[in-house]
Amino acid sequence: MLTGKIVIITGGAGLIGQEFVRTVAENNGIAVIADIDNQAALRARDSLCATPIAGKIDAVSLDITSTASITGMLRTLHERYGRIDALVNNAYPRNKNYGRHFFDVEYTDFCENLNLHLGGYFLVSQQMAAYFKTQGHGNIVNMASVYGLMAPRFEVYEETTMTMPVEYAAIKSSIIHLTKYMAKYLKGTGIRVNAISPGGVRDRQPEAFLGRYAEQCLSKGMLDREDLKGTLIYLLSEMSASVNGQNIIVDDGFSL
Repeated sequence: MLTGKIVIITGGAGLIGQEFVRTVAENNGIAVIADIDNQAALRARDSLCATPIAGKIDAVSLDITSTASITGMLRTLHERYGRIDALVNNAYPRNKNYGRHFFDVEYTDFCENLNLHLGGYFLVSQQMAAYFKTQGHGNIVNMASVYGLMAPRFEVYEETTMTMPVEYAAIKSSIIHLTKYMAKYLKGTGIRVNAISPGGVRDRQPEAFLGRYAEQCLSKGMLDREDLKGTLIYLLSEMSASVNGQNIIVDDGFSL
Protein backbone atom coordinates (compact mmCIF):
# COMPACT_ATOMS: atom_id res chain seq x y z
CA MET A 1 0.00 0.00 0.00
CA LEU A 2 2.86 2.42 0.75
CA THR A 3 5.65 0.93 -1.35
CA GLY A 4 8.58 3.31 -1.66
CA LYS A 5 6.86 6.25 0.05
CA ILE A 6 9.08 8.41 2.26
CA VAL A 7 7.01 9.30 5.34
CA ILE A 8 8.15 11.54 8.21
CA ILE A 9 6.48 10.80 11.57
CA THR A 10 7.09 13.53 14.15
CA GLY A 11 7.19 12.21 17.69
CA GLY A 12 7.95 8.86 16.11
CA ALA A 13 9.62 7.49 19.24
CA GLY A 14 6.41 7.80 21.29
CA LEU A 15 3.53 5.41 21.97
CA ILE A 16 1.43 6.11 18.86
CA GLY A 17 4.42 7.28 16.88
CA GLN A 18 6.16 3.91 17.04
CA GLU A 19 2.99 2.18 15.88
CA PHE A 20 2.77 4.55 12.91
CA VAL A 21 6.44 3.95 12.08
CA ARG A 22 5.90 0.19 12.18
CA THR A 23 2.78 0.53 10.03
CA VAL A 24 4.55 2.48 7.28
CA ALA A 25 7.49 0.06 7.25
CA GLU A 26 5.22 -3.01 7.26
CA ASN A 27 3.56 -1.60 4.15
CA ASN A 28 6.90 -1.36 2.36
CA GLY A 29 7.41 2.35 2.92
CA ILE A 30 10.35 4.23 4.38
CA ALA A 31 9.36 5.51 7.83
CA VAL A 32 11.41 8.36 9.28
CA ILE A 33 11.30 8.74 13.07
CA ALA A 34 11.61 12.51 13.63
CA ASP A 35 11.91 13.17 17.36
CA ILE A 36 13.44 15.81 19.61
CA ASP A 37 14.94 12.99 21.71
CA ASN A 38 17.47 11.62 19.25
CA GLN A 39 18.57 8.78 21.52
CA ALA A 40 14.96 7.64 21.94
CA ALA A 41 14.53 7.82 18.17
CA LEU A 42 17.58 5.62 17.61
CA ARG A 43 16.43 3.13 20.26
CA ALA A 44 12.97 2.97 18.68
CA ARG A 45 14.49 2.46 15.24
CA ASP A 46 16.73 -0.36 16.43
CA SER A 47 13.91 -2.02 18.36
CA LEU A 48 11.46 -1.86 15.47
CA CYS A 49 14.06 -3.06 12.97
CA ALA A 50 14.66 -6.14 15.13
CA THR A 51 11.39 -7.59 13.77
CA PRO A 52 10.86 -8.54 10.11
CA ILE A 53 9.49 -5.60 8.09
CA ALA A 54 9.11 -5.06 4.37
CA GLY A 55 10.29 -1.45 4.27
CA LYS A 56 12.89 0.62 6.06
CA ILE A 57 13.09 2.73 9.22
CA ASP A 58 15.27 5.82 9.49
CA ALA A 59 15.75 8.30 12.36
CA VAL A 60 16.51 12.02 12.48
CA SER A 61 16.56 14.66 15.20
CA LEU A 62 13.76 17.24 15.03
CA ASP A 63 12.56 20.13 17.17
CA ILE A 64 9.17 21.04 15.70
CA THR A 65 9.38 24.57 17.17
CA SER A 66 12.67 25.40 15.39
CA THR A 67 12.75 26.49 11.75
CA ALA A 68 16.47 25.69 11.59
CA SER A 69 15.85 22.16 12.89
CA ILE A 70 13.06 21.56 10.37
CA THR A 71 14.99 22.87 7.37
CA GLY A 72 18.03 20.89 8.48
CA MET A 73 15.93 17.72 8.58
CA LEU A 74 14.50 18.45 5.13
CA ARG A 75 17.96 19.00 3.71
CA THR A 76 19.25 15.76 5.22
CA LEU A 77 16.33 13.67 3.98
CA HIS A 78 16.33 15.23 0.52
CA GLU A 79 20.02 14.46 0.14
CA ARG A 80 19.37 10.92 1.35
CA TYR A 81 16.25 10.06 -0.66
CA GLY A 82 15.72 12.77 -3.27
CA ARG A 83 12.12 13.35 -2.24
CA ILE A 84 9.66 13.22 0.68
CA ASP A 85 6.12 11.98 0.15
CA ALA A 86 4.30 12.61 3.41
CA LEU A 87 4.38 14.16 6.87
CA VAL A 88 2.49 12.82 9.89
CA ASN A 89 2.23 15.52 12.56
CA ASN A 90 2.14 13.30 15.62
CA ALA A 91 4.46 14.95 18.18
CA TYR A 92 2.94 15.75 21.58
CA PRO A 93 5.19 18.41 23.17
CA ARG A 94 4.18 19.92 26.53
CA ASN A 95 5.81 21.60 29.48
CA LYS A 96 6.21 20.25 33.00
CA ASN A 97 2.99 21.90 34.24
CA TYR A 98 0.77 20.49 31.51
CA GLY A 99 -2.33 18.59 32.62
CA ARG A 100 -3.45 20.73 35.56
CA HIS A 101 -7.09 21.32 36.35
CA PHE A 102 -8.71 24.40 34.82
CA PHE A 103 -8.39 26.80 37.79
CA ASP A 104 -4.79 25.74 38.41
CA VAL A 105 -3.53 26.53 34.89
CA GLU A 106 -1.22 29.54 34.74
CA TYR A 107 -1.56 31.86 31.74
CA THR A 108 2.11 31.44 30.84
CA ASP A 109 1.77 27.64 30.85
CA PHE A 110 -1.37 27.83 28.71
CA CYS A 111 0.42 29.97 26.13
CA GLU A 112 3.59 27.87 26.19
CA ASN A 113 1.74 24.62 25.63
CA LEU A 114 -0.24 26.08 22.71
CA ASN A 115 2.99 27.38 21.24
CA LEU A 116 4.77 24.04 21.59
CA HIS A 117 2.00 21.83 20.22
CA LEU A 118 -0.19 23.90 17.89
CA GLY A 119 2.64 26.24 16.97
CA GLY A 120 4.90 23.28 16.26
CA TYR A 121 2.34 21.65 13.98
CA PHE A 122 1.93 24.95 12.12
CA LEU A 123 5.67 25.46 11.69
CA VAL A 124 6.44 21.93 10.47
CA SER A 125 3.44 22.04 8.12
CA GLN A 126 4.46 25.44 6.77
CA GLN A 127 8.02 24.33 6.01
CA MET A 128 6.94 20.95 4.65
CA ALA A 129 4.27 22.55 2.45
CA ALA A 130 6.90 24.84 0.93
CA TYR A 131 9.02 21.79 0.16
CA PHE A 132 6.04 19.85 -1.21
CA LYS A 133 4.97 22.80 -3.37
CA THR A 134 8.39 22.92 -5.03
CA GLN A 135 8.34 19.14 -5.41
CA GLY A 136 4.85 19.20 -6.93
CA HIS A 137 3.16 16.78 -4.54
CA GLY A 138 2.88 15.98 -0.85
CA ASN A 139 0.62 14.67 1.88
CA ILE A 140 0.13 15.96 5.43
CA VAL A 141 -1.73 14.02 8.12
CA ASN A 142 -2.39 15.84 11.41
CA MET A 143 -3.15 14.06 14.66
CA ALA A 144 -6.14 15.77 16.26
CA SER A 145 -8.63 14.29 18.77
CA VAL A 146 -12.31 13.74 19.45
CA TYR A 147 -11.84 16.38 22.15
CA GLY A 148 -11.10 18.81 19.34
CA LEU A 149 -14.70 18.49 18.14
CA MET A 150 -16.77 17.82 21.26
CA ALA A 151 -17.02 19.06 24.84
CA PRO A 152 -15.14 16.96 27.40
CA ARG A 153 -16.96 14.26 29.32
CA PHE A 154 -15.51 15.17 32.68
CA GLU A 155 -17.51 12.45 34.43
CA VAL A 156 -15.17 9.76 33.09
CA TYR A 157 -12.34 11.26 35.17
CA GLU A 158 -14.17 11.01 38.50
CA GLU A 159 -12.27 9.17 41.28
CA THR A 160 -8.98 9.70 39.45
CA THR A 161 -6.32 12.41 39.48
CA MET A 162 -6.80 12.84 35.73
CA THR A 163 -8.58 15.60 33.82
CA MET A 164 -9.01 16.74 30.24
CA PRO A 165 -6.57 19.66 30.02
CA VAL A 166 -7.97 22.93 28.69
CA GLU A 167 -4.83 23.36 26.58
CA TYR A 168 -5.51 20.04 24.86
CA ALA A 169 -9.04 21.06 23.87
CA ALA A 170 -7.84 24.38 22.49
CA ILE A 171 -4.95 22.78 20.62
CA LYS A 172 -6.80 19.88 19.04
CA SER A 173 -9.80 21.94 17.93
CA SER A 174 -7.38 24.37 16.31
CA ILE A 175 -5.53 21.54 14.57
CA ILE A 176 -8.78 20.39 12.95
CA HIS A 177 -9.45 23.87 11.59
CA LEU A 178 -5.79 24.35 10.62
CA THR A 179 -6.14 21.16 8.57
CA LYS A 180 -9.08 22.61 6.65
CA TYR A 181 -7.35 25.97 6.26
CA MET A 182 -4.22 24.43 4.77
CA ALA A 183 -6.14 22.10 2.46
CA LYS A 184 -8.02 25.08 1.01
CA TYR A 185 -5.01 27.38 0.91
CA LEU A 186 -2.90 24.79 -0.91
CA LYS A 187 -5.52 24.18 -3.60
CA GLY A 188 -3.92 23.28 -6.91
CA THR A 189 -0.47 22.51 -5.49
CA GLY A 190 -0.76 18.72 -5.39
CA ILE A 191 -0.69 18.76 -1.57
CA ARG A 192 -3.35 17.02 0.50
CA VAL A 193 -3.98 17.78 4.18
CA ASN A 194 -6.18 15.62 6.40
CA ALA A 195 -6.57 14.84 10.10
CA ILE A 196 -7.23 11.82 12.30
CA SER A 197 -9.23 12.34 15.50
CA PRO A 198 -8.82 9.32 17.76
CA GLY A 199 -10.65 8.66 20.96
CA GLY A 200 -8.62 7.75 24.02
CA VAL A 201 -5.73 5.33 23.55
CA ARG A 202 -4.97 2.79 26.27
CA ASP A 203 -1.78 3.64 28.16
CA ARG A 204 -1.87 2.30 31.73
CA GLN A 205 -4.84 4.45 32.78
CA PRO A 206 -6.59 3.56 36.07
CA GLU A 207 -9.38 0.99 35.92
CA ALA A 208 -11.97 3.45 37.24
CA PHE A 209 -11.32 5.67 34.25
CA LEU A 210 -11.26 2.81 31.73
CA GLY A 211 -14.61 1.52 32.97
CA ARG A 212 -16.35 4.88 32.82
CA TYR A 213 -14.85 5.61 29.43
CA ALA A 214 -16.05 2.27 28.04
CA GLU A 215 -19.61 3.07 29.14
CA GLN A 216 -19.60 5.95 26.62
CA CYS A 217 -18.48 3.75 23.70
CA LEU A 218 -20.28 1.23 21.51
CA SER A 219 -18.22 -1.95 21.89
CA LYS A 220 -14.52 -1.80 22.75
CA GLY A 221 -13.98 1.32 24.82
CA MET A 222 -10.46 2.73 24.93
CA LEU A 223 -8.55 2.15 21.73
CA ASP A 224 -5.33 0.24 21.35
CA ARG A 225 -2.77 2.09 19.27
CA GLU A 226 -3.09 -0.59 16.58
CA ASP A 227 -6.67 0.57 15.98
CA LEU A 228 -5.38 3.66 14.18
CA LYS A 229 -3.30 1.78 11.61
CA GLY A 230 -5.98 1.33 8.96
CA THR A 231 -6.91 5.00 8.86
CA LEU A 232 -3.27 6.05 8.60
CA ILE A 233 -2.60 3.64 5.71
CA TYR A 234 -5.71 4.88 3.94
CA LEU A 235 -4.73 8.55 4.21
CA LEU A 236 -1.12 7.93 3.17
CA SER A 237 -2.02 5.70 0.23
CA GLU A 238 -3.43 6.46 -3.20
CA MET A 239 -6.77 5.03 -2.07
CA SER A 240 -7.50 8.44 -0.54
CA ALA A 241 -6.24 10.48 -3.50
CA SER A 242 -9.47 12.51 -3.61
CA VAL A 243 -9.76 12.96 0.17
CA ASN A 244 -8.64 16.43 1.21
CA GLY A 245 -9.38 18.70 4.15
CA GLN A 246 -11.14 15.96 6.09
CA ASN A 247 -11.10 14.88 9.73
CA ILE A 248 -11.57 11.13 10.22
CA ILE A 249 -12.88 10.07 13.64
CA VAL A 250 -11.73 6.76 15.14
CA ASP A 251 -13.29 6.45 18.59
CA ASP A 252 -15.64 3.43 18.91
CA GLY A 253 -18.55 5.86 18.98
CA PHE A 254 -17.36 7.84 22.03
CA SER A 255 -18.25 11.15 20.36
CA LEU A 256 -21.82 10.14 19.47
